[in-house]
Amino acid sequence: MKRRWKFSIGLAISLVAAAGLIVGLDAADRAFPPPLEKTHVFSAEVLDADGELLRAFATPEGRWRLKTTTEDVDPRFLKMLIAYEDQRFRSHSGIDPLALGRAALQLVTNGRVVSGASTLSMQVARLIEPRETRSVSAKLLQLVRALQIERRLSKEQILELYLTHAPYGGNLEGARAASLAYFGKEPRRLSVAEAALLVALPQSPEGRRPDRHLNAAKVARERVLMRSAVVDLLGDGEAERAAGDAIPTRRLQLPAYAAHLAEAAIRRQPKAQEYRTTLKRSIQQGLEQVAREAATKLAPKISLAMVMADVTTGAIVGEVGSADYFDASRSGWIDMTRVYRSPGSTLKPFIYGLAFEQGLVSQETIIEDRPADFFGYRPKNFDMSYQGDVSVRQALQLSLNVPAVRLLDAVGPSRLMIRFRRAEVRPVLPPNEAPGLAIGLGGVGITLKDLVQAYAALANRGIPVRVGNGIKDQPSAIEGEPLLEPQAVWNVADILSDVLPPQGSRRLGIAYKTGTSYGYRDAWSVGFDGRYVLGVWVGRPDNGAVPGIAGYQTAAPILFEAFSKSGVPITPLPPAPAGAIRLAQSDLPISQRRFSMTANGLISASAREPAPQIVYPPEGARVDLGAQTGEISPLVLKLQGGRSPFRWLANGRPLSDISRRRTNEWTPDGAGYSTLTVIDAAGRAASVRVFVE
Repeated sequence: MKRRWKFSIGLAISLVAAAGLIVGLDAADRAFPPPLEKTHVFSAEVLDADGELLRAFATPEGRWRLKTTTEDVDPRFLKMLIAYEDQRFRSHSGIDPLALGRAALQLVTNGRVVSGASTLSMQVARLIEPRETRSVSAKLLQLVRALQIERRLSKEQILELYLTHAPYGGNLEGARAASLAYFGKEPRRLSVAEAALLVALPQSPEGRRPDRHLNAAKVARERVLMRSAVVDLLGDGEAERAAGDAIPTRRLQLPAYAAHLAEAAIRRQPKAQEYRTTLKRSIQQGLEQVAREAATKLAPKISLAMVMADVTTGAIVGEVGSADYFDASRSGWIDMTRVYRSPGSTLKPFIYGLAFEQGLVSQETIIEDRPADFFGYRPKNFDMSYQGDVSVRQALQLSLNVPAVRLLDAVGPSRLMIRFRRAEVRPVLPPNEAPGLAIGLGGVGITLKDLVQAYAALANRGIPVRVGNGIKDQPSAIEGEPLLEPQAVWNVADILSDVLPPQGSRRLGIAYKTGTSYGYRDAWSVGFDGRYVLGVWVGRPDNGAVPGIAGYQTAAPILFEAFSKSGVPITPLPPAPAGAIRLAQSDLPISQRRFSMTANGLISASAREPAPQIVYPPEGARVDLGAQTGEISPLVLKLQGGRSPFRWLANGRPLSDISRRRTNEWTPDGAGYSTLTVIDAAGRAASVRVFVE
């Protein structure tokens, strides 16, 4: 009885003292302000392009404290919280005199604490300035702090402090962290049962943890649901139905996607609280699931990496740096999307694209796949066999090495490297070496990210795009000339879209190419549809050989599975542009029916006449043909040398009939860059690039 009266007297004294302090609160504020600076420490968050949480990092003291606003939580949860904890929250100034009076009366009447008098403002005061002991002085300080907080902050801000700092057991703080850990979802849409549990836990976070004290959590949730104010809020029967819902019995890991990208973001800005990326969480989830499943089928020490980009914007929408970030046996901490490796045959489509662009070949042009010696360089096919005469289409689909080197010898390795620069892709050559024929078979170093950026141009009608790094560098189109002309790009994509999928995979409507580096060190597969490009690499991070891995057998199945699990709908490849058509071999001009080279490396057979040379228009000329007015005048074409008859092509499309004259006329379709090519009877070609105005 004495104890009860002492507490009542102490409470009364506290009320009187608090009332006195209200009068002199301005002076108290200046002399003894609340430590609100402590409320600005949150868990760093890495977000996707839509603001969805990809990964969170604990605070320096090891807490999961995710900044939470009232818009981040279910409105019904907020109403239940106020109804249960502080019904007059919107009207009082930090202290609820009616609640204090009720609590004191119940204490005197019952001899024990029946209900608390703490407002949400007082609870926030306790959260930002915790006290180890419960005493009259501690309660008095809490009252004062509540008044000070109310003077400084809006009701909305006070609610957000509670939502961010309320304890939920262990190292969980705030409604978002609790919802993610117990329900596996953001608290934007909570069931009644879930909302009631989140209301109940902060009152005794350790004693009511559902993963440790299930019965206590259930009783506490029911107490919330049965509170009359909550029942009135929910409506008839809703509380009873919610009381029957199951309670989670285990704590889940908070989202931990895009480990390598998240670490890179933290290194760039260590003190930032929020990091926006270009990733899409749903796509990232699908790619990581495929990576985990694929890793179980790969031998020890083998890792894999994936990059997926949206070619319409250049944004990286999914990125997996390794099979498992925490798998030390696979060196999982190494981000293999940024490591230079040999690309194998994955650069071949660009060689063929240049050959199409220059009018050297068409899809049905016959090309030899036989042993050849290119000044001491003797390429061999992957299976060490040769197909003899094949069409260019077959040569690319079968990834035959000798035909690719023949075409690279014709278009020039340096020209290929220059084209990559248009896409801001810079393959690395061996030290002190100039571009040579070996680059067509993987004799350079390139990163998976850069390879995806190069292929993005193939999916984007030849227009190169900058994919950025997913964090800071912004994706965008690359201004300037295209990587390849649209007609050439269409021919390449048309061929690659008809390559059979790997065994066990279904057709998806994508174009793709595989590659295997020398010594079985890298397996690659890159595919694209009309919107997305996805690249896959498999190998050992230490560059060790992996006997048996190959692009088609190892990387391609992962590519097809990842495209399927990414959740993106397949977008049809772009239709054929003007002038792009697949002609039968019999319909090709004579000079394109067969591609051959002499021992000296000259295209076709005659050395008596000089090679053809276009003398007008000159390379790089800007010619005004009235394109802006809509009435385009024809352009006169002139050449020297070569053996007649001549075949002229504009952007890969033949002009009229074969002519024996050394002049011709061409009327362009519109303004912009165009490539003009002439091929003589010996199969020799010359090209210039002009800009029509």
